[in-house]
Amino acid sequence: MRKRRLLLVYLAVLLPALQGCIPGLIDDRRTSATQIEDSGIERKIGNRIEEKFGTEVHYDVVSYNRYVVLMGGAPTQQAKDEIGALALGVQNVRNVQNEMVVGAATSSGTHANDAYLTSKVKTRLATASKVGPARIKVVTEDSVVYLMGLVTHKEADEAAEIASTTSGVQKVVKVFEYTD
Repeated sequence: MRKRRLLLVYLAVLLPALQGCIPGLIDDRRTSATQIEDSGIERKIGNRIEEKFGTEVHYDVVSYNRYVVLMGGAPTQQAKDEIGALALGVQNVRNVQNEMVVGAATSSGTHANDAYLTSKVKTRLATASKVGPARIKVVTEDSVVYLMGLVTHKEADEAAEIASTTSGVQKVVKVFEYTD
């Protein structure tokens, strides 16, 4: 009986919070299998980078519809190229866009600012856009905003405009697949 009451309390607390998530999940144009595969691709690439380079590089890996964008910093051009090759060698990766820079890793302050910029862009997309926020993945690295998703050309242009006019954003890189 106690477990049943506890379960009801959890449901009462969680259901209202989950309501906002369900439209976002439904609005993602990728299949759920592809979403799971993208997560696996990110994890596999991250593991390979960690095994090969350890803390020598700072990286972010984003996969959307099996299309990978690499961001961050590598100490040499050779390391950057090797990371690109590692990513391309992961099963089911369709393409890799290597946006890593050669140079020193960015500071924790820069990472915090990037997280803030990402949240600002996502919020503006959710409130000022006709584009469903689940259709566009937003990632920021060193004040450069990367937009990924399966969108129409009109949706891509609108999202890019919103991102580029967000205070603090230095540059917007569109990595979209178009549905029209």
